[in-house]
Amino acid sequence: MMKFLIQKFGGSSVATPELRKQVVSRIIAAKEEGYMPVIVVSAMGRAGDPYATDTLIGLARQIFYDTCAREMDLLMSCGEVIAGVIMAATLQKEGYQAVFLTGAQAGIITNDNFNESRIIKVKTEAILRSAREDKIVVVAGFQGITEEGEITTLGRGGSDTTAAALGVALNAAYVDIYTDVEGIMTADPRIVAEAFPLERVTYDEICQLAYEGAKVVHPRAVEIVMQKNIPLRVKSTFSDTPGTLVTSSQEVYRGTIDITRDRTITGITQIPGIIQFKVNIEDGTQNLTLQRRLFKGLALAGISLDFINVYPDRVVFTVRGEVGQKAAQILENAGFNPEITSDCAKVAAVGGGMTEVPGVMAAIVEVLTKEDIQILQSNDSYTTIWVLVKREDMEKAVRALHRRFLQS
Repeated sequence: MMKFLIQKFGGSSVATPELRKQVVSRIIAAKEEGYMPVIVVSAMGRAGDPYATDTLIGLARQIFYDTCAREMDLLMSCGEVIAGVIMAATLQKEGYQAVFLTGAQAGIITNDNFNESRIIKVKTEAILRSAREDKIVVVAGFQGITEEGEITTLGRGGSDTTAAALGVALNAAYVDIYTDVEGIMTADPRIVAEAFPLERVTYDEICQLAYEGAKVVHPRAVEIVMQKNIPLRVKSTFSDTPGTLVTSSQEVYRGTIDITRDRTITGITQIPGIIQFKVNIEDGTQNLTLQRRLFKGLALAGISLDFINVYPDRVVFTVRGEVGQKAAQILENAGFNPEITSDCAKVAAVGGGMTEVPGVMAAIVEVLTKEDIQILQSNDSYTTIWVLVKREDMEKAVRALHRRFLQS
């Protein structure tokens, strides 16, 4: 029985011939360990590079900014096709049998929500056929095909999603996500010089870290592998460090005696570009009707809200900066006069170990107060505490919380 290993390489890992040689070494090392590697690649490079996805998007938008989503998917899928062919050619040049498959050829079947499609099933016959012939299969990430034959893309982070779906469909031993960092970091190393890679995290923790701003792995990919308990490893293409293992809480905390699990907080994340709205509702007799009208108007416009606090006489919430002007216009057209605080940031402390541990919020408030950082709003769940601060205080807040919870 073949023991599959999914290896996903991002655009920065396959951008040059020298980097692709390092990728080949990772692939061959996996074969020598007894695995049958299946390789998932992203488009080469980043915005501005000739074959990067953002560069391709720019080509169409030079002609017409609102190019139809269907046509955009056809264009955006080209980047991964180019990367996949080049990667397969690199393996062939080194003397290894390799075959490239587009998302469609690899059996990635999606719905028809162009630009943001979801995988509904994976038909593995083509991959299994090539694997039985001892060929290294290279698959284009980020793309699939509908039952009707339309090419689709999976949205940002879609190559991670492809890798996860293949891991589940092939019952892989691991899904390895290769990046330009050494694993899941305790904070953004560009902000916190002392940030360090985590050895292990739970599926829930990494999902929350990803949703709150950590960009190493897409949360949808984690949610997919979690369904079948496929271990996911985040590694660096450029070093031999072990990276971060993402697995179940039972595996992460195996052998731990202390019920508090020692690690209250796993990581600190941040999202800049947040706008806060405060809407006073003065008519107490009609407040429920007014609240409903407020939320319905924003929902119909497709505006997602965060940090929502509802009081008898006011509603407070945040939106991403790119929809702030639209949200303000909708509220004003509905007769509301919102108080708007622009240029905010969301800072989150994430950790499965904080569940039922008292005093975590008190410690966060104490730390930020000592740094003279105003908390504009706060919220919490069983694994995360969020605070809203002014953008100018964001980096100071991240560093202060990292010192308090993650440095001895």
